[in-house]
Amino acid sequence: MTKRMNYINLLIYPCLCLLPLFFHPSLSCDSVHRACRKLAKRDPELKYHFCVTSLESDPRSRTATLEELGAISVMVTISNATNLKPYIFKLLEDKRFDPYSKGCLRDCLELYSDAIDTLREAHANFKNKHYFDARQGFSSAMDASVTCEEGFMEKEGEASPLTKEDERFFQLCAMDLAFATILDKK
Repeated sequence: MTKRMNYINLLIYPCLCLLPLFFHPSLSCDSVHRACRKLAKRDPELKYHFCVTSLESDPRSRTATLEELGAISVMVTISNATNLKPYIFKLLEDKRFDPYSKGCLRDCLELYSDAIDTLREAHANFKNKHYFDARQGFSSAMDASVTCEEGFMEKEGEASPLTKEDERFFQLCAMDLAFATILDKK
């Protein structure tokens, strides 16, 4: 009987220890999904699944409040823009791009460099609950992606090598803007 009890204990005890993990509210990502539904409802251009994936890329999002999710979103956006700079430098070294394309890439590099500074200031405003000023910063930073794409479109037949990256940055800024708008109305 004792061997049988030990065997049962070996099976049941780990299950009982793990059971709370499945029901613990702070370990769910419900807040991320709720926030992203709210943001997507506020801005039809914002993609719900993109929002969820972006926020869940940061493990802190699992237990974050709406305000904290907004701050995480801004940090993801800053990180994205920062990572774009070396990518653009690499494209500038690529010999398949003609002088016009390289000029556009240099413009994009400058736009994203300025956007990073703007986002850092907007992040400070966001953390200090100066949501109006934060929204202005997010909107201004968002223009970097649009202006970057427009530069390539000025020459007929010219394709931007940054279209996917510009769209991602635009979506991230849209999230930041929506967070600031929702929190400003609280």
